[in-house]
Amino acid sequence: MKSIKNKKRGLEHWQVIAMLLLAYDIFAVNISYLIALWLRFDFRISLIPATYVNTWELMAPWYTIFAILVFYGLRLYKSIWRFASYSELMRIVSATLITTIFYVGVTLALGQRMPISYYAIGMIVQGGLVLGIRFSYRFYLFEKNRRGVEEKKRVMLVGAGIAGQTILREIRQSHLDSEVSCIIDDNSNKWNRYIENVPVVGGREDILLNAKKYNIDEIYIAMPSASLEDKRDILNICKETGCELKNLPGIYQLVNGEVNVAAMQNVRIEDLLGRDPIKVDMSEIFHSLEDKVILVTGGGGSIGSELSRQIASHNPKQLIIFDIYENNAYEIEQELKKKYPSLNLKVLIGSVRDGRRMNQVFHDYRPDVVYHAAAHKHVPLMEGSPCEAIKNNAIGTYKTAYAAAAYGCSKFVLISTDKAVNPTNIMGASKRLCEMVVQSFDAMIKDGKTKQLPILETHADADEVLIPADAKTEFVAVRFGNVLGSNGSVIPLFKKQIEAGGPLTVTHPDIIRYFMTIPEAVSLVLQAGTYAHGGEIFVLDMGAPVKIDTLARNLIKLSGLKPDVDIKIVYTGLRPGEKLFEEKLMAEEGMKKTPNDLIQIGSPIPFNNEEFLASLHGLLEISYANDEADIRAAVAQIVPTYHPAGEHGSENKGAMYHKLREIMEEDQTDLKD
Repeated sequence: MKSIKNKKRGLEHWQVIAMLLLAYDIFAVNISYLIALWLRFDFRISLIPATYVNTWELMAPWYTIFAILVFYGLRLYKSIWRFASYSELMRIVSATLITTIFYVGVTLALGQRMPISYYAIGMIVQGGLVLGIRFSYRFYLFEKNRRGVEEKKRVMLVGAGIAGQTILREIRQSHLDSEVSCIIDDNSNKWNRYIENVPVVGGREDILLNAKKYNIDEIYIAMPSASLEDKRDILNICKETGCELKNLPGIYQLVNGEVNVAAMQNVRIEDLLGRDPIKVDMSEIFHSLEDKVILVTGGGGSIGSELSRQIASHNPKQLIIFDIYENNAYEIEQELKKKYPSLNLKVLIGSVRDGRRMNQVFHDYRPDVVYHAAAHKHVPLMEGSPCEAIKNNAIGTYKTAYAAAAYGCSKFVLISTDKAVNPTNIMGASKRLCEMVVQSFDAMIKDGKTKQLPILETHADADEVLIPADAKTEFVAVRFGNVLGSNGSVIPLFKKQIEAGGPLTVTHPDIIRYFMTIPEAVSLVLQAGTYAHGGEIFVLDMGAPVKIDTLARNLIKLSGLKPDVDIKIVYTGLRPGEKLFEEKLMAEEGMKKTPNDLIQIGSPIPFNNEEFLASLHGLLEISYANDEADIRAAVAQIVPTYHPAGEHGSENKGAMYHKLREIMEEDQTDLKD
C-alpha cells in the first residue's frame, strides 16, 4: 500500500525542475542563433537576408532534437545545481562545443553557408543562456549567505598560516552559521592584505581593537606550531574581548591533515597557566617499567586511570588495577581492553583498608612496582568524616606498604599532596601520615629492623605475614598540587555553574592554589620511580600559584561572558580545614636537585620511627571506634605540623596525649618481647 501511495504522489521535485529546464533549453538553443543574426546585422532585423532566416528555420527542429539529446547524455537534467561546481561547468562547455560543431557541419552539408561570426556568436549566447540558468541558483544562495553575514556569528581568525587558511576555506565552503570577518597575524608582511577576500588587519596588539570594530562573536586560534609562550600571551589578550574562544591544539593535527573546524576545541583554563608544562624523559621511565608487573591502587580515579593508560602503552608484563569503586574500574578496564587488546590486564575490586585482601593480591600477583593512588581527597568531606580519612589514607597506606615489603615488591610510590605540608585539615594530616609511613618503612628496611614494623589488623584471626629481614623495597612519595580536571577539581564545578547561568562560588577572594594537569602529575609520579633510592619526597616546581578568584574570572571570560555582569561571583567563606594558600615543602625540608629541573627532592624531616610506628595501633583503635571527638587530637600528637583549623582538636589534646602514650608503651613492651 505504501508503494502505491508513493506512485500516486506524482513527480519528484527534481523531475519538475528537469522538465522546466528542458523547456527552457528548447527556447535557448533556438533563440541563441536568432540573436546571433540580429547582432551580426547591426541590431536591425530588416537587414537580415531572407536566405539566412530560412536556414535558421530549417535547422531549428533538427538542432533542437540533437541539442536536447546531447544535454541529456551529459546529465544536465540530473545534477543538483545548488552544489554546481567545476564538473558541471565543464559538461555545459562540452555540450555547447558538440552542438556548435553539429550546427556548423549540417549547415555546410546542406550548402547553406552562414557568416563565421554567426556561428561564434550563436555558440557564445547559447553557452551563456544554458550556463546562466543553471548557476543562477547557486549564485542566489551565495548572495543570500553573503548578505546574511550580519545574522551569522562573526569570527576573528588568529593565524594566517596553512592551518588558518584551511579553517577559513572550510568555513567558507560549508553551511556553518559563522563567517570570518578579519584575520590576525604577527607577520607584518601580511598586514593590509587579503586571504580569500578577508582582510589581515594586524598583529596580536590589534586584537582588542578589531574585536570591537568588527563586532566579533568568536575567536578561532589556528596557531598549532606557535610556542607556548606566544599562545598564552595571545589567549590572555583574547579572553579580554568577551568573545568565545576556540583553539587548534597542536601541530600534530596539521601534520595528520586533521585541521578543520571540528578539530577546534574550547580554550581550556590550563592553557593560561603561568608556566611551561613539565618535560620528562619518558623513554627512560617506560624502559624501567617494561616487562614488570605493575599495581595501581585507586586505578579508576583521575590520577590512577591516567597512570594505567600510560603504563599500558609501554608493554608491562602485567597491569593490575585495584579500586573499591567498581564503576570507575569497569570504565578504565573497557577502555584499555579496546585500545590494547594484547595487554595482560587484571582489574580487582577491594579496599586498601582490608589487610587480608591486600596480602592476597600481593601473594597472588607479586607486583614489582606499586603506584599507590588510592585515597580520600575531598577536604570538606573528610572534615565531616575524619575517622574515614585516617582509616583509608593512613591505615590503608600502611597495610598496602606492609604487603609490598612482605612480598618482595621493588618500588612503592606514594601519591601525596601539597596539603600534607603544615596541614590544617584532617585530609592533609592523613596524607602527611602516609608520607611518614613511607619514610618509616624505608628507614626500618635499610636499618634491618623489619621485625619492628607492626601488623595493623582489626581481625583477631588475621594471618601473620612477616616482612623478611632482607627486604629491599624502596619507598618514595610524590607531592604535587591541585590537578586540573580531576574528580573533585574546582574547574568542573565552575563549568557546571557557568552552564547553569551562575553564580560561581569562590570561598575567598584571596585564596590561592598551585595547579598542574593530569598528564604532568602522572609524568612526575613515573619519574619518581626512576629517580628513587628510597625515603625521598619528590616535589614538582609548579611555578607561581594561581588565585582561585582569577581562575574563576578567566573561565567566565573564556566562555565569552563577563564576570559579575553575565555570571556573578559569590564568596562563600573558607570551608572547614581550608587554607588560604598551600605550601609545597615544610620549612625544615630543604631542596635537592634532580636531572629534571622541574622536579626536586625534599630532605625528609627526621622523627622517631619507633615511636611513630608504636602510635599507629592507637590511631587504628580510635579511628575504627569512630571516635570523631578524639581523632584530631590523636593525629595532632603524631603529626607535629598539624594545626587543626578552628576549634577542632584543642579541647581533647592533653587527654589524648596520655592515652596515646599508654598505648605506645604497651606496644613498645610487646615489640621488645
